[in-house]
Amino acid sequence: MTHPEPSLVAPPGDSPGDPPGDPVARFQALADRADPIAVDELFAFYDQLAPVDTAFMLGEWTGDVLRTGHPGEAQLGALGWVGKSFHHEDDVDPIVTRSREGERRADPVMGKASLRVVLYRGTSTATMVYDKHPIFDHFRRVHDDLVLGVMERKGQERPLFFYLQRLVSRSSSPA
Repeated sequence: MTHPEPSLVAPPGDSPGDPPGDPVARFQALADRADPIAVDELFAFYDQLAPVDTAFMLGEWTGDVLRTGHPGEAQLGALGWVGKSFHHEDDVDPIVTRSREGERRADPVMGKASLRVVLYRGTSTATMVYDKHPIFDHFRRVHDDLVLGVMERKGQERPLFFYLQRLVSRSSSPA
């Protein structure tokens, strides 16, 4: 799957000199890893992140996977997945790809989805629920424009980990 490199900059108020345990630095270290990451290590990071509500997720997001060896990583690559579009709590495009002209477009292969708040790993957080598939994507906040997602599919032993970065920054959008 070809995606632009994550261009993660510290959110306003954070500085590059923050301790190595800050969420942005820890995320970037995980995203930069070439070899597969242990699921337990990703869950340890995910569990420390703050939950988000459904309104937080509205908008256009670009995405990529954190490599664990999950079979969904190759499937998303074959689809040309580049992100998700959250138009409304009841109108989500879970698979966004690019047209030949480079335009973002919803791919109907997985249908539509909704956003709900779901209790997951002891915390209530925004979760994308596929309309026609037993799949839940649970989100936690790394910073205002970056979330870590865990995709659980009924019948699969382990989840797929991915991240989404907001296309239009909340800090740069008009108030």
